[in-house]
Amino acid sequence: MLTGFKYLAKKASSLFATKSATYPIVIPRDKHTLSRSGLSPNAIKVLYRLNKEGFDAYLVGGCVRDHLIDIEPKDFDVVTNATPEEVHAIFSNSRLIGRRFRLVHVTYGREIIEVSTFRANSAPTDESKEINGDSGNLKGKDSARSAHGIILRDNVWGDIEQDAQRRDFTFNALYYNVADFSIHDYCGGLEDIQKQQVRMIGDASQRYQEDPVRMLRAVRFAAKLNFEIEPNTANPIKDMAHLLDHIPPARLFEEVLKLLGSGNGVATYHLLREYGLFRYLFPETDDLIRSNWKNPHIDVEKFILQGLKNTDNRIQEGKSTAPYFLYAILLWPKVLHRHTEFLAQGLPETPALHQAASLVLDNQVAHTSIPRRFSTPMREIWDLQFRLPKRFGKRAFTLEQHPRFRAAFDFILIREESGSDLDNLGSWWQDFQDANDKGRLDLINKADPLKNGKKLPAKRRPRRRKPNSKRVISSVDSGDSVSHE
Repeated sequence: MLTGFKYLAKKASSLFATKSATYPIVIPRDKHTLSRSGLSPNAIKVLYRLNKEGFDAYLVGGCVRDHLIDIEPKDFDVVTNATPEEVHAIFSNSRLIGRRFRLVHVTYGREIIEVSTFRANSAPTDESKEINGDSGNLKGKDSARSAHGIILRDNVWGDIEQDAQRRDFTFNALYYNVADFSIHDYCGGLEDIQKQQVRMIGDASQRYQEDPVRMLRAVRFAAKLNFEIEPNTANPIKDMAHLLDHIPPARLFEEVLKLLGSGNGVATYHLLREYGLFRYLFPETDDLIRSNWKNPHIDVEKFILQGLKNTDNRIQEGKSTAPYFLYAILLWPKVLHRHTEFLAQGLPETPALHQAASLVLDNQVAHTSIPRRFSTPMREIWDLQFRLPKRFGKRAFTLEQHPRFRAAFDFILIREESGSDLDNLGSWWQDFQDANDKGRLDLINKADPLKNGKKLPAKRRPRRRKPNSKRVISSVDSGDSVSHE
């Protein structure tokens, strides 16, 4: 995986030897493998345009790091000494976004190039704001922190050296200069790539205090790159994991999608559990795992790992995945747990399921928000887990037309692959989808308990309502007849 970087290190070994005295390390074009041909043409356009307008501009972070590790970059971020307002004025196809971090998105069709201004670290007590009197735009300082020390806004402009120091991990402080095609390393990121380690810039405890999401990012990069988390970076995580409770649920929702929905879900899950982070993302699911909850229909952790494995495989094969499916996997064990409890209280199957789903979702959104456009299909997938077994008569044809049928069918397969005994339900539905009309009818007849001698489950007798004595008396008194037939 590190072939590109090994070539760079071989050519530039003398530069590493003197790094302590010569920061930044500047790797000229003939001593690294990063080429414009592997970069986004639109990102290059942004760089050249900013240079033409008299500003410094660099590619930074993941796109540089990934290219050196022989991973195809997906996102191309630009950093410049131009302010957001100045960038916005240069590009007509741009828009200003963000309050916490003020950025500019330059849009080329479906591709977005994110442009940020060099930032400096703000002092913990600095909540000042300098305003440009002419335009009313933020100009200079704009920072604020919560009572827990978490950065709420960080729009304090600086220079490139200050910008490098405020980034999270060393390999994210690599800058590509399109003016001379050189790479600038300000924090030892090249050496850490060579060592295959994730290392925080500065004091890890302080950096996690400023932004607890950095703990999740450390885990995500370790899983994605197959790197080790450097000891000083790893040691504070377990003791500081509780700070995730102070992060807005909407932000954690997006982080979960990056963590578990990017093709490295299984490795990421193990690291989240190892460092005690998973419980702050999915507390009820974590409680079930730690309590070793026993249920004949599911092995909780085995089911989750199978779901993540299938998701990883789809992503690595270039197939799409839906965020709601990932969340449906992670919350299903608790839905099943609650459903079992409500059944024991005497609720019928369907109302028990609806109450279980509502309770689990209500509790989850306190930790990671789930938009309604995702929670609705999650409920439909769970509901179909109880409807798909009832496939006789015309029901099979109706169920197959359900907009969430395919997702629910895949869900069934994951349940069976993880050890749940569903009486070969997944195979039946696969055969039904593949069969011709006659074959489908044969399958339905075999599944129909009235035609194959299977015993039907006992139906719950409806509860009889007591007659309203007051209404009967008034009717008799008024001369109306009362029938007992």
